[in-house]
Amino acid sequence: MTSVVIVDDHQLFRSGVRAELDGFVEVLGDAATVEDAVRLVVEAEPDVVVLDVQMPGGGGVEVIRQVAERRPAQRFLALSVSDAPEDVIAIIRAGARGYVTKTISGPELADAVRRVADGDAVFSPRLAGFVLDSFAGGMSEREVDPQLDQLTAREREVLRHIARGYLYKEIAQRLSISTKTVEAHVSAVLRKLQLSNRHELSRWAVERRLID
Repeated sequence: MTSVVIVDDHQLFRSGVRAELDGFVEVLGDAATVEDAVRLVVEAEPDVVVLDVQMPGGGGVEVIRQVAERRPAQRFLALSVSDAPEDVIAIIRAGARGYVTKTISGPELADAVRRVADGDAVFSPRLAGFVLDSFAGGMSEREVDPQLDQLTAREREVLRHIARGYLYKEIAQRLSISTKTVEAHVSAVLRKLQLSNRHELSRWAVERRLID
């Protein structure tokens, strides 16, 4: 039976995925942080790691980066609420073999896990086009913006909320993180983009059509 490790910073979601996969694949364990995920994957040696894209500490991209240093052949399947092209491309560039959204059913997820374990690339239908366009060089300027590529998935998410006019406290509530964490993300984005304040951030995001 195909073995998996589940990585997500929400305990209820991890429990839900475990329940959905029960009987289809063997769940060797789950982790809520990048550090715990890397340790567990290296120790358990699962066939596939099912991981969230947006987590504190660098998200799924950072998990893949650190695991790859010790288990270069490890296979990853991203499972996220986000279907934003930049999130899809970032995690695939990092090394994930597939990307599905959290609307997927248990049997469909189990099938995706088995296919990734067998070496296939698996994507939700709407997301496959993003990946094909990207590697064919057909993505728009916004989606391959080198400045945007510097930002983690969580930093981009915070940036979008800033551009929509949300206060730090409101962003913290919407993303279930602390206000201090929001401030840290904003500071990191300002530094990476070489901007001075949230007003410049908003203008930058609007110019790149990151918000509707």
